[in-house]
Amino acid sequence: MRVLGVDPGLTRCGLGVVDGELGRPVRMVAVTVVRTPAGRPTAERLLLLADALEDWLTRYRPDAVAVERVFARSDVSTIMGTAQASAIPMLAAARRNLPLALHTPSEVKAAVTGNGRADKAQVTSMITRILRLEAAPRPADAADALALAVCHLWRGGAQSRIAAALAADHAGRVGAVARSAR
Repeated sequence: MRVLGVDPGLTRCGLGVVDGELGRPVRMVAVTVVRTPAGRPTAERLLLLADALEDWLTRYRPDAVAVERVFARSDVSTIMGTAQASAIPMLAAARRNLPLALHTPSEVKAAVTGNGRADKAQVTSMITRILRLEAAPRPADAADALALAVCHLWRGGAQSRIAAALAADHAGRVGAVARSAR
């Protein structure tokens, strides 16, 4: 499975693509940070992010997209830019009919470090180890995007399998009830 992880931000947006499957090592395919000029109008900055994301979706053809869920902070201007930027990958995934997952920062940290309160240095260190990279991804937005993708591979894949099993079980029960009603 190939996952595109997106660490949304209006000034810096991390994009990371990883490949992996159950019982196999995860491999980094690509990582970058898209930067937009702070002095430009928000609409132009969002368009720059959308164009970069569309290019990555076309180039790397992920099976799923994982985006960091926006959470409340004290600085409303930061929340607004992050929320606006997070809408871009959500819409792009919907346009391409790709599965989309939103993961909280603490969920991502727990998945890659075992500690939901890990700091950025710990996340970067573990992503470097997990992906067997020679150098740590920089800046932190790049490591965070890869961590989102890894989190989704590890947690999202399990959640998808559980949902499929529950759906199959439900379908089996409905079929059994229908047969017994005859």
